[in-house]
Amino acid sequence: MLRGLHIHNMLLIDRLELEFQPGLNVLTGETGAGKSILLDSLGFVLGWRGRADLVRQGADLGEVTAWFDLSADHPAFDVLRAAEMPADGELILRRTNTPDGRKTAFVNDRRCSGEILRQLSDVLVELHGQHDDRGLLDPKGHRALLDDFAGLDLTDLRAAWRAVATARKTLTQARAELAEAEKDADYLRHSVRELDDLAPEPGEEQALDAQRRLMQSSEKIREDISRAAEAIGQNGADGNLGDAIRWLDGVADKAEGRLDEPLAALGRALSELSDAQIGVEDCLNALDFNPLELEQAEERLFAIRALARKHGVSPDALSELADGMKVRLQAIDTGADHLKALQAAVAAAEADYGKAAQSVSETRRAAAARLDRAMAAELAPLKMERAVFATEITPAEPGPDGIDQVVFTVATNPGAPAGPINKIASGGELSRFLLALKVCLTAQDTGLTMIFDEIDRGVGGATADAVGKRLSALAAGAQVLVVTHSPQVAAKGDHQWRVAKSVADDVTTSTVHKLSDEARTDEIARMLAGEVITAEARAAAAALLRN
Repeated sequence: MLRGLHIHNMLLIDRLELEFQPGLNVLTGETGAGKSILLDSLGFVLGWRGRADLVRQGADLGEVTAWFDLSADHPAFDVLRAAEMPADGELILRRTNTPDGRKTAFVNDRRCSGEILRQLSDVLVELHGQHDDRGLLDPKGHRALLDDFAGLDLTDLRAAWRAVATARKTLTQARAELAEAEKDADYLRHSVRELDDLAPEPGEEQALDAQRRLMQSSEKIREDISRAAEAIGQNGADGNLGDAIRWLDGVADKAEGRLDEPLAALGRALSELSDAQIGVEDCLNALDFNPLELEQAEERLFAIRALARKHGVSPDALSELADGMKVRLQAIDTGADHLKALQAAVAAAEADYGKAAQSVSETRRAAAARLDRAMAAELAPLKMERAVFATEITPAEPGPDGIDQVVFTVATNPGAPAGPINKIASGGELSRFLLALKVCLTAQDTGLTMIFDEIDRGVGGATADAVGKRLSALAAGAQVLVVTHSPQVAAKGDHQWRVAKSVADDVTTSTVHKLSDEARTDEIARMLAGEVITAEARAAAAALLRN
């Protein structure tokens, strides 16, 4: 609910602070007094696009502040959370403007963009009038309005649409991948055969390279290894060491134990020498190879390296590459069956969506009939019993909200062609259509403050009285602001303000005063009689207020 509005240096307003209440709030005053300035100022702080020259002449800054009391679950808090702004307690909007058009906006004293203000305004305030192109007159919003009236929950329908979109995307992607894979099918088959024939193993290239280098250098090192084997063999160190042990062992008993340790050491040396002989002989045996083995090792090594270069991978990755190519080939070979399964999934998703969309469409058509009947009942008291309101539902491209296009149409006279509400109705008729429609839709309360700008234009007498009653009913349990010239409408208000214009020292200023009960009688009498308030006009005003 809009609780207050503070305006400073905006157009004809020097400084003004208003506190609004629940129920029907009425703004009255002579033409040109400045009632539209209040709406312009409110629209400014809500981020609406409007006139640029809002700053009061001679002022260096214009400012408007609006504050709202909101329920804990009000959708405005969702907007604030999405913008990462404080989202609890009172909501205060403030916006400033300089004469050169520079605007600055704040939400709860935190600077924000005009777009954030506009998002908040969509859930805070709803303006209705002859130039209402943001609300009931916009055909783009008629389907949502009908869905609210019907109490429709589109969660399942939208989930079904997402399932269709996902299934179609998966099928399209699979088709593209299969078409791309089929271009390389021959290459893949040839490469897989080539890799399978060679069957390289991880680490094999390094092993073959080491084996090749060993065989290539074996002739050069074999001679020295053979000399070393001879030097430590029977005719060398082994024989000499054996002789030394035999000679010392023959005289050890006469050396009084002095040779025991040397003999033990020589025994250990002989054992180590034996191990060395075995290792050297093993090396010599390893160096014995058939020249054909070198040729075969080199041939396989070069083949592995050539395949690695061909495919741009390391030799150790060839085995993994072959496995990946086999998977791609399998996908190609089974692609047709896979596509059939995906096509079946798309068909199933579309069928589910079709059922959900048809169910929603039927609910909409039933709700449209109820809305049309409700509108007929509302239009009669508004002296438009000959007018016909019809909710037109036509096929639309399938989407997340179904298969229907919804437009509110009217025919103002019997036999006259029907058309969109914003193109057929005249000013006074349009105002009454909008009021009747809002009354019918008001059961779906969104927590909005509703503003009606001279919605009673072009009507008077009993019709104006009917308009006032409908506005009063609409304001029950809600907040409605009405700018009006109709005494019948003004009399139905729960609270009334008078907008007046005065001139002092060649400076024009608009002011707004909340009216007491007595002052309300005088104001409504003025609206009935003009500048000279007669006793009869005052009595008529009192009668209107009593009724």
